[in-house]
Amino acid sequence: MKKYLNITAISKKITAVLTALLISALFISAGKNTDVQADYPAYILMEARTRAVLDEYNPDLQVNAGYMSKLMALLLIAEDIEDGKYTPDTIMTASQAVAGTEGAVVWIEPAENITVDELLKAVIIGNANDAMTVLAENSEQSVENFVMRMNSEAFDLGLRDTAFYSPYGYYDEREHTTAHDLAVICAELSEYTTLEPYFSTWRDFIRNGMAELVNENTLSRTYENHIGFKASHSEKSGYCIAEGGRNSEGTTYIAVVLGAENDDISMKKAKELVNRGFSDYHITATMFPDEMLMPIKVKNGTELAVEIRLKNQSNLVVPKNIHELNTVVVLPDFLTAPVKKGQVIGSAGFYSGETLVCETDIIVQDNVSELSFPYSFRKILSDIIRK
Repeated sequence: MKKYLNITAISKKITAVLTALLISALFISAGKNTDVQADYPAYILMEARTRAVLDEYNPDLQVNAGYMSKLMALLLIAEDIEDGKYTPDTIMTASQAVAGTEGAVVWIEPAENITVDELLKAVIIGNANDAMTVLAENSEQSVENFVMRMNSEAFDLGLRDTAFYSPYGYYDEREHTTAHDLAVICAELSEYTTLEPYFSTWRDFIRNGMAELVNENTLSRTYENHIGFKASHSEKSGYCIAEGGRNSEGTTYIAVVLGAENDDISMKKAKELVNRGFSDYHITATMFPDEMLMPIKVKNGTELAVEIRLKNQSNLVVPKNIHELNTVVVLPDFLTAPVKKGQVIGSAGFYSGETLVCETDIIVQDNVSELSFPYSFRKILSDIIRK
């Protein structure tokens, strides 16, 4: 026999556990644009903390996104700074590899000393490939090793539709990524506040004023909620942008638009998507109290009952018109020993009306061994002695 516990009106008393996939299944169907978009072949809107996908069009379409590859390179640099490998004040020396660098450069000379701070400005604001070389070599001894780490990191993040062949974004027919994968990279980047001042700068100078840097992402100058990340264009990739915006509540939405016909189209769409996140969604961020789950009786066990809890607890992105959730908890009346820690014994489903928002397992918190004759004898003897 199973018992059912309904708990209502708990919008600020619970956090439903979810994955981005579960949220996508519930909410994208209403906002998803299924029309052919001639102006941009792919886009996505994602909430950074939960990775919830709130709107999308061809999110898994593999394309060459050109200089957007630098976002993964910058994620590795951010990790190195966080880990203390170097700081913005660290002085790095350029190798011979900077000579003859193609594309955007700030004219760094071999053997020149330059700070990480200026290198980050050069890469993030000015898209400079020679500065990227200096950072990559100091992080992983060679550009080749750095690219291997980029792909390893992509794999660890679950990005199966992305492959990098340089940290620069030079056109290579083998290199590809997707709107979804770039959004995940940006979600990771959004956690590194060290880089935000660079991402938010539209114009700056380095090398004693000899090199002027202008950010191609004009939203860094015009959009008040902007926190990053990058805009770029090339003949092969079209106009691409990954834009991050954060509201006063600290919620970050990420929009990626790939292959637009011009920068007006890409930036207008990105800003529209981020603003839709702010206007249409909010995060339920409080925890489902474990004390609402009473211990379960255990038959034929060394303990009479065992504590239980939700397997996962996290944040939930929901449309703003949803203010109350109902919870249905399904549990057995009792368990039979042996019981193993982490054993799944029930489920909790979170509903908006009759719609299942998400569901998570309920597990036991401790082991309970099966009752045996030696244990029973020792227990009886111990009780006698205490008396």
